[in-house]
Amino acid sequence: MRVLIIDPDPARAALVAEGLAGLEPFEARHEAVFDEARAAAFAPDVVVVAADSPDRDTLESLREASQTNPRPVVMFVDRSEPGLAEEAVRAGVAAYVVDGLAPGRVRAVLEVAMSRFSLMNQLRRDLDKAKADLASRKIVERAKALLMKERGLEEETAYRLLRKLAMDKGRPIGAVAGDLLAFAGVLKGDAS
Repeated sequence: MRVLIIDPDPARAALVAEGLAGLEPFEARHEAVFDEARAAAFAPDVVVVAADSPDRDTLESLREASQTNPRPVVMFVDRSEPGLAEEAVRAGVAAYVVDGLAPGRVRAVLEVAMSRFSLMNQLRRDLDKAKADLASRKIVERAKALLMKERGLEEETAYRLLRKLAMDKGRPIGAVAGDLLAFAGVLKGDAS
């Protein structure tokens, strides 16, 4: 496991590393501030941020990094102001622990954070797939309606025609339906 520890205080960073001792295989790197380019070069499995209090620059850097290169992030802070925990979660932090950095807790917190991150990633993928499926169904419905209107087909017949076209072309039915709608728009003069 590769762990990137972000902490301006080397003594506190050493506490985090001590809590990870015993993980095999294990490689840790300590940086004073978060830098996405350096983080990407190290390719950590998890990022641990330890600080007196989270600053908005670090949270913004984490937010940007989580959009392009998502990875589990654990944040240990000595104190927190109202609203910072929510900001941290929105920035992609999987675990936000206030006044709880102890070597004996680090490993358990990391394991929970990594599990939570994995679950959230799966939920995001499922949501993205559901959105794509819904968009595809809407396109198929519009293409069926076009075929029903222009060719006087029944709904089931229009769907079978779309499905046959998709199978003949070896393409998803949503893509074939989208092409049909695009061509129909060109023929009607709707496209430029």
